[in-house]
Amino acid sequence: MRIKVNGVRLFVDIEGAGLEPDGPFMRQKPTLLAIHGGPGADHSIYKPFLSQFTDLAQVVYVDLRGNGRSDDGDPSIWTLAQWGDDIKALCDTLGIHKPIIYGASFGGVVAQSYATRHPEHPGGLILASTTARTDFDQIYAAFTRIAGDTAGRIAQAYWSDPTPERRKDFFDVCLPYYSVTVPDPHMMQRMIVKNPVAMHYNGPSNEQGQFDFHAALADVKCPTLVMGGDRDPIMPHPFGEELADAMPNAEYHLIDNAAHMLAADKPATVLHLMREFIKGVPHAT
Repeated sequence: MRIKVNGVRLFVDIEGAGLEPDGPFMRQKPTLLAIHGGPGADHSIYKPFLSQFTDLAQVVYVDLRGNGRSDDGDPSIWTLAQWGDDIKALCDTLGIHKPIIYGASFGGVVAQSYATRHPEHPGGLILASTTARTDFDQIYAAFTRIAGDTAGRIAQAYWSDPTPERRKDFFDVCLPYYSVTVPDPHMMQRMIVKNPVAMHYNGPSNEQGQFDFHAALADVKCPTLVMGGDRDPIMPHPFGEELADAMPNAEYHLIDNAAHMLAADKPATVLHLMREFIKGVPHAT
């Protein structure tokens, strides 16, 4: 479905009931709202993994403006502030109270934008393979260490000065190192990839190189689960440690022998951590 939010139609999909029978009552389950990575990706990257949580929560997927099946809108406001405000407005439109927000990679950055701009709104945050600021030198070093000199050079060429041609090289050579295991071969085919929004956001001169949420995260008091992989070249694990340290109520889990795609590399571990966290979040309904 498409829902009008802040002047654009956002694509939204929902799995599971929000209310379920519980004896003489209807029990409201919490909402797990998933923010995809990218930018330039879409919500399909989380299917079918997040379907496993529908017994605990109603799962809501959204494609951010400029991404996937949502309207592009005005490219000048493809910004973290706007994407964060869109999440809050979407919840208001759908009547979602105290959502548990799941964001991985870029989705985790948008989740931080939303949470720092609206710190009383979330019931909980799950931030996977993400960062509170971008340290490009650490990324280049991690790619070289994990994937070798060629991948390191291609990563540095793309992230330091993104172009569509360099993005293609990055996808061909560097993207395979986003996981330790062999990922779903059809994932990229299912995804609607939009390069313009990536070109607008990526790189040191664009917003990717400018944001820093460390100070503002001190105001985000909700329970937070932060996860990172020890073999992640694009979000090296010190990023997650620093992020968790900046938050007053965060727990950090470093997952061994896992790269950027945590749910693909260690599905049982991620499933357990997320289920236990969701069950422990208070006042999520």
